[in-house]
Amino acid sequence: MTCSHRHAAAEPATGTSRRGAIKVALGAAAVSIADQAVALPADATRPVNLATVATPSGAYVSGDTSFAALNSGAEPAHSGDASGGAYGTWPRTDPQAVEYAWDRPVTIGAADVYWWSDGRGIAAPRSARLLYWDGARFMPVKGANRLGTSVDRFNRVGFRPVTTQRLRLEFEGDGGRSAGLLQWRVWSSGPVPPFAPIVAAGIDRSVVAGGRTYLSGKVKRLSASASDMVRWTKVSGPGQVSFEDAGALVTRASVTAPGDYVLQLAAAGQGKAARSLVAVRAKAPPPPRRLDVVYTTPYSISSPLWRDRAKSLIVNWIPHCIAYCERTDLTAGQGGLDNFVEAAKALRGEPHGEHKGYVFSNAWVHQTVESMCIALMVDPQGDREIVAAQDHMRRSLERWIPIILAAQEPDGYMQTAYTLAGRQNWAERWSPEHRGDHEGYVAGYFIESAINHHTLTGGRDLRLYDAAKKLADCWVANIGPGKKAWFDGHQEMEQALVRFGRFVNDTEGGGRGDAYVRLARFLLDSREGGSEYDQSHLPPEQQYEAVGHAVRAVYFYSGMADIAAETADRDYQSAVLSLWDNMVNRKYYVTGGVGSGDTSEGFGVDYALRNDAYCESCSSCGLIFFQYKMNLAYHDASYADLYEETMYNALLGATDLAGRSFTYTNPLIDTERAKWHVCPCCVGNIPRTLLMLPTWAYAKSDDGLYVNMFVGSTINVGDVAGTPVEMVQETDYPWHGKVAITVNPKQSRRFALRLRVPDRKTSALYQSEPAVSGLVSLSVNGTPVTPRIERGYAVITREWRAGDRVELELPLRVQRVTGDERIEATRGKVALRYGPLVYNVERADQPRIDLAIGAAGLSPAWRGDLLGGVMTIVGEWNDGSRLTAIPNYARMNRTGRPLAELPTGDGSVDYAPGTAVVAQQTAEAATRRDSPQSLVWIRDGASAASS
Repeated sequence: MTCSHRHAAAEPATGTSRRGAIKVALGAAAVSIADQAVALPADATRPVNLATVATPSGAYVSGDTSFAALNSGAEPAHSGDASGGAYGTWPRTDPQAVEYAWDRPVTIGAADVYWWSDGRGIAAPRSARLLYWDGARFMPVKGANRLGTSVDRFNRVGFRPVTTQRLRLEFEGDGGRSAGLLQWRVWSSGPVPPFAPIVAAGIDRSVVAGGRTYLSGKVKRLSASASDMVRWTKVSGPGQVSFEDAGALVTRASVTAPGDYVLQLAAAGQGKAARSLVAVRAKAPPPPRRLDVVYTTPYSISSPLWRDRAKSLIVNWIPHCIAYCERTDLTAGQGGLDNFVEAAKALRGEPHGEHKGYVFSNAWVHQTVESMCIALMVDPQGDREIVAAQDHMRRSLERWIPIILAAQEPDGYMQTAYTLAGRQNWAERWSPEHRGDHEGYVAGYFIESAINHHTLTGGRDLRLYDAAKKLADCWVANIGPGKKAWFDGHQEMEQALVRFGRFVNDTEGGGRGDAYVRLARFLLDSREGGSEYDQSHLPPEQQYEAVGHAVRAVYFYSGMADIAAETADRDYQSAVLSLWDNMVNRKYYVTGGVGSGDTSEGFGVDYALRNDAYCESCSSCGLIFFQYKMNLAYHDASYADLYEETMYNALLGATDLAGRSFTYTNPLIDTERAKWHVCPCCVGNIPRTLLMLPTWAYAKSDDGLYVNMFVGSTINVGDVAGTPVEMVQETDYPWHGKVAITVNPKQSRRFALRLRVPDRKTSALYQSEPAVSGLVSLSVNGTPVTPRIERGYAVITREWRAGDRVELELPLRVQRVTGDERIEATRGKVALRYGPLVYNVERADQPRIDLAIGAAGLSPAWRGDLLGGVMTIVGEWNDGSRLTAIPNYARMNRTGRPLAELPTGDGSVDYAPGTAVVAQQTAEAATRRDSPQSLVWIRDGASAASS
């Protein structure tokens, strides 16, 4: 949904941003204040907190905080308590200021300030002072005592009463850290004029027609009166809207027909009224049955681009992961296979060592196992290097599997950190105090590895499969209704259980995997009472905005999409649509990445898309999972357009071209590559995701087969219409648009073949010129056909025989991309794309990349001698010099710098807050560069000329 936030008011205009109002509702104290109107007795002599009805603003605010937190009404327990929201200036350390403004004059005589200090980058300032607006300029308040900077309490300052409409708080940091506030109160002196309520209707969202949306309005008042009222009404929309209780702030609403609606929350009291609007987009429910998964089984790749990328992963990167998981001499990023060895000793009652690395370091091993299994399903086609690497992987698997299984506890539970912790340090599994210890995160990765080991061996080797069932059964036996309530601080188990449940049902039948799907639903439903960081701040079906840690978020949304598809729960479907829309149309990078890093490894506010983005590689993996699940649920090609975009840009370049280094983060300015990391996640997640090509390329329905990706390959997709089908694609897409597909059913069958028709308009945030969509041509066995287009697919229904050949051509043109004006980082800039590929300009190809792009035309140019063979984009800079752009996935492969063991770090990121085991972290000193080496967004010549 692309409708912008709107706020309207009557007699007089009032309001605050809905994003800010929701920020108020982060903590239990803030929720209790915001859900009930702030109401004080109408006593003219008693000071009241006029900040309640002020509009906060300032010179700067960090993306993970808000001005609205200043007057949220929260009651901090201490200076580190940001549960009720916070205002901060990280990473700025220069003097800063915040302001309150009122729509009429107020008389004030005192203020309270509660400074924020998080023990890391935020601290109380060195000094602070108050100034008021005298109608012409800001003046210091008179007769004031010193405004204190003490922590863990309110600092009060009194002064001679002043009448003003604006009050400023200026402060200067301690010289090394940024400053922030948790609350700023301003107290009246004398009579208080009447103010209209401040109203926030909530976050724009989507809803499935026939389903419900949860409305959680907020109203703040200075004083209560008998005339106080609130009411929800429909402003516009094509169908009827029913409110369960139109007179309640918190209620539910349903709509009867798809389309765009505007709902209004109005509040009145003391002769004043105000209102706030929320946009709701109603969509038709998904088809009653989701698409079926095409499991990754042995396949071959003929596409030059994908063959080269797969080879680098198989020959270099996965063996590198194996080696590092087996090393025992690492001083950072340790905790591989040795943890399993020691856990097995502990289970046998033998002397053993301590757990190494982060509490979730098992993830390195499980992801690498799954990567090996998938890599062994890629046909080497006689390539000796691939054959040798696969032989090494087979030997490694045979060595690793017994070691891993020996660390599984008798009832099936598996996490080496728990096994090695000792009960005095970790008394009980699944306990709230250990919610941050990733029990489900590592268990989920083990379960997923077992699926691809089963498909690799054709079910002939059941060691991992049986162990995964034992682990899942252990969770089912202990967690669920009438048992233990639980949710993990880092989501992963939820989507793993659904994936495994489906696989068990497809493998064994009889609903054997249903219990795993039900447990996944229970784990999701249990998420509430926590924080935005791990998406436990609200029940899943009431979450409509992408917030918090980006990897946790997209894993969570992927699991929610699974449950929505499996259960047809309308509330889940509505929440999933809302989260998807908010992320893709307000918080999504042109490269297909998510997570600006404004919050800790996470999302910022709407349109906060800085170019020095975080975009963790694992968040790209999770986003692919999420978009894929949406494609399964809605049978809609637009979701495949999106995961193709993420795969080709945000993830394909997450390892270098040689497969000897990786990127933990993927900013749009430069990229830092390293051999390893202290955080156990991306290194194995990248190859396991990229190599699962058969799953991403195809999906199945009762009546046919969906083609979602165009990659030269030979893939067995399983049964379609009751017969096994092999699909052979011949193409060098994305370099050229011609694709030939040979359909080889074992027996002739009638079914629908649905070919994705790419639409490069993937997000409302970006506009591309010229527009590119549709097909250039389509034929079957040489005869042109004009198919019907259904949900973005060209549908060909016929009786298919072995050897039938479909030929199509996709339009590929160079496009100039511009961003929404609300994205500050892309104003006056342009990005380049060709097909699904976004491009970078690099100093390796031209001496300067800070120039504006010229007016001359841009054209694709094949360079077989560059970066393994790429289609470049060539044009001119505005000084007439040649401009060369390369695909984003190939960025930063020619820096000439020594390869770092670990990426640089500033120490501000806590990769696992709340964990019981603290890993040793080391970071190399960051190196400042005078100018960027690689850019996605370049200066727009037209904008430069007009300015």
